[in-house]
This record gives sequence, structure tokens and C-alpha cells, in this order.
Amino acid sequence: MSLDAPAPDPPDLEGDPDEYEDVSVEGTDYHRDDLQSFLEDGAWEQAFESWAETTNLDREAFDVAVDLGLFDQFDFFWDDFADRVGYHAPGLPENWRERDIHADLDSWGTVSGINAALAELGAEVSRVLKDDYVDWEADYDAPDDLPDF
Repeated sequence: MSLDAPAPDPPDLEGDPDEYEDVSVEGTDYHRDDLQSFLEDGAWEQAFESWAETTNLDREAFDVAVDLGLFDQFDFFWDDFADRVGYHAPGLPENWRERDIHADLDSWGTVSGINAALAELGAEVSRVLKDDYVDWEADYDAPDDLPDF
């Protein structure tokens, strides 16, 4: 299945990776300005198009995610320890029904589909950034007391 939808604008990278419960990041140089430039220079659109070709997200669910500003809530950062571009994908809360956050949200299937698709998009953007844009190497120095194997 593919999604026929225009790429939303790239997110502004503003989060604090140390605050995310779903990621663990080492280092302090997150290369925010570099990654923001890469996203605006085409990495976001390139990754979105690649993701849209294979996503199971339908247009109605995509429109809900756009309405809720979920694409604006992505965050990307350099994880020096893992030599990767880390990401935090937004998602809909478990209490979406009680909060009545969108009139077109009517099933757990739609909610879980949106959450899964956003995680997949985050992974694709991370991969595109690392493979096609990042031109620096990890600068993490392992402690001297690690055993040799």
C-alpha cells in the first residue's frame, strides 16, 4: 500500500533527548543545527517519499496526524555513543478516547496504526540522515577500563 499525500514541512528540532522515556542518548553535541539544515535541504522530503511508498497508513489517518500536528513533534539528534541519528517519534496517548482529541479518531486500530507509522517514518528519516547527509564520525571515547575481547 502507498500513501498519496504531500510531505508536511520538516519539524523544528527543539526537544531535549535527555527527557525522552523511549531513548537513551550519550554525549552533549546533538548536532541540532546540522540536522535541521539537512531536513530542510531535502532529507525530510526524501525520507517521507520513501516511507509513503510502503506505509500502511491511509489518507484519513494521515490527515488526522496532520490535524493534530504530530509531524511537527518529531525530534532528531546525533547520538555519539551509538554513532547514529536518534529520533523521538510522536504518538497518540492511550487515553485518546477520554480526551476526545479528534473527531475522526474512532478505533484503537487507527490510533495504533498512526503510532506505528510515525515510528516507521522516524526510523526512515534517521536512516536517510545517517546514510546520505551526516558527514561526521562518532567522537565517543570508550573508558580505558573496558576489557579486551
